[in-house]
Amino acid sequence: MVLKKLFGPEGYKILKKGIWREHPIFAAGLGICSALAVSNKVENAVAMGAGVTFVLIATAIIVSTLRSLIPQRVRIITYMITIASFVIIVDKFLKAFFPVISESVGPYVGLIITNCIIMGRAEAFYIQNKVYHSVLDAVSNGLSYSYTLITIAIVREVLGFGTLLGFRVMPGGWENWVVMTMAPGAFFLLGLALWISRAIAERGSAEEEA
Repeated sequence: MVLKKLFGPEGYKILKKGIWREHPIFAAGLGICSALAVSNKVENAVAMGAGVTFVLIATAIIVSTLRSLIPQRVRIITYMITIASFVIIVDKFLKAFFPVISESVGPYVGLIITNCIIMGRAEAFYIQNKVYHSVLDAVSNGLSYSYTLITIAIVREVLGFGTLLGFRVMPGGWENWVVMTMAPGAFFLLGLALWISRAIAERGSAEEEA
C-alpha cells in the first residue's frame, strides 16, 4: 500500500490506530465535552479541530524530544505547561485573524489545556517514543478528532440552521430543528456515531477472527 511504503510499517500502523482502531472519541471516550460544545457549526468545528491538532503535534515534538530530560515526578506538570503554551498561541491566532469564530469558541479554546486526548497521548505515547512516530500519532489523533467534529457539525448546522458554512442550503420553507442547535441534538448525533463506529469495529474484528 502507498501509505505503508510512505510512512513505513510502524508508521502506517500508528496512523491506522489513531484514525480508526483507537479513535480518541469512539474508542477511548476522550474529548467528548468539546465535541458536543463546538459542533453546532462547521466553522467552529474546523477551528477547534485545527487547534487541537496543532497542539497535539507541537506537544508531541516537545515531549518526545525532551523525554529523556523530563523527571518522572514532574512529567504531568511539564505536559500542562507545554500544552498551555501552545493553546495560548491558538487563542491569540483566532482572536487576531478569526474574531467571530474566536468569540463563538473562545471559552472552549482554553479547555484544550485539559483535553484528555492531548494529556493521554503525551503520557501514553510521546514520553515513550521518538519524534517521528509521536508526530504521526499526533496527526492521526488530530485527524480523527477533527473529522468527527466536522461530520457532526455538518448535520447539526444543516438541520439546525439550514446553512452550511454560513450559506443557505435548505429550501425557504424549511423549519429549523432547534434541538440540533442544543446539547440534546449533539448528544443524539454523537451517540449515533458511536453506535455505528462500534458496530463497524465489531464486524471488522469478527471478520478478522474468521
